[in-house]
Amino acid sequence: MTQIRVLHADDAERADRPTPAERVIGRRLRRHSLLEPSADPVAVVRAMCGAHAQVMSAAELSIGLRTNSTRQQVRDALWVDRTLVKTRGPRGTVHVLPTADLPMWTGALAGLPQRWALLTAEQVDEVVAAIADALRDAELTGDELTEAVVERTGPWAGERVIEAFGGTPWPRWVEAMGAASNRGAMCFAPNKGRKTAYTSPQRWLPGFTPAADGAVELLRSYLRSYGPATQAHFAKWLAAPKRWVNDLFERADLEEVDGGWVVRGDASWPDEPAGGVRLLPYFDAYVVGSHPREVVFPGRAFERALSGGQAGNFPVLLVDGVVAGVWHQKRSGRRIVVTVEPFTTLSRARLAELDRQVEWIGEFLEGRPELTIGTVTVGGHA
Repeated sequence: MTQIRVLHADDAERADRPTPAERVIGRRLRRHSLLEPSADPVAVVRAMCGAHAQVMSAAELSIGLRTNSTRQQVRDALWVDRTLVKTRGPRGTVHVLPTADLPMWTGALAGLPQRWALLTAEQVDEVVAAIADALRDAELTGDELTEAVVERTGPWAGERVIEAFGGTPWPRWVEAMGAASNRGAMCFAPNKGRKTAYTSPQRWLPGFTPAADGAVELLRSYLRSYGPATQAHFAKWLAAPKRWVNDLFERADLEEVDGGWVVRGDASWPDEPAGGVRLLPYFDAYVVGSHPREVVFPGRAFERALSGGQAGNFPVLLVDGVVAGVWHQKRSGRRIVVTVEPFTTLSRARLAELDRQVEWIGEFLEGRPELTIGTVTVGGHA
């Protein structure tokens, strides 16, 4: 792929027209609603190919940033309107996805090759069926679901044999949770107090079944949001085997361009350069899904804002679509101290944009924000 130097808006020698890399970045920003917020949270989450929800507050912020919705509106879409669903997505990690897209997602994820260390394939099928039956019309905590699965399968499913980070080992059946999510048998329900709870996604989208061509649909969705991209980029994003991904690319109707592949007929790039300042939270989809890393994380950002090449572990300052700093927030009551560490000096105009971003974050989080420019001492999220 052609190596491209990325110019920034504060570069006095900026060319009149954007570079090829800037045009790709501009396209991604527009499709992620990072230049002009959308009025539709579902459309935004679809364009992101899911909002990473390992840190749920960060997922809410990712969605709100692109919609200008309130935090309560985002939560209502998930737990009241059920137009969004919290389940496992790419890389087996927790994501918020559009409910209407569950057939595509389950069709794609259920087709990924899987191996189990503690269960046979037959036992996995048995556990998934037990989970689906137990959650059909119920919301159960992990302990309650363990009882239900053991009752439907046998004592072997409840044997505590999975290491749990120094705590009480998890029961054997837990190894099949990923398969159950991928096949559409379970998703997250609202917490019961402080305990995580689960239910059936059939309650969000009654009667759905995994789509037979879900993997092809998902690849095309990814390329619309993050293309051009290579097989290696998609494999990393989805945590999928190389051979499986190569076969998928051959079956999809794609065209090759400089930098990778796009959906056939979707090879237009904006002529205007990308612009604007954004504060993206932990695991924001834009930085996790965008490649090449050296273009999105230029210069010092590559060392400071990545963890061994992995994106998302640090909240980042985005300037003109590329990572130009890191940030952190600390809350005490209604007071929210936002510390931003830029990697280069920001102009007055950029500082004014940054201040507006901090004000918006305070409004979304229903607090009183204070901006500090300085060194972020907090390490990356695990």
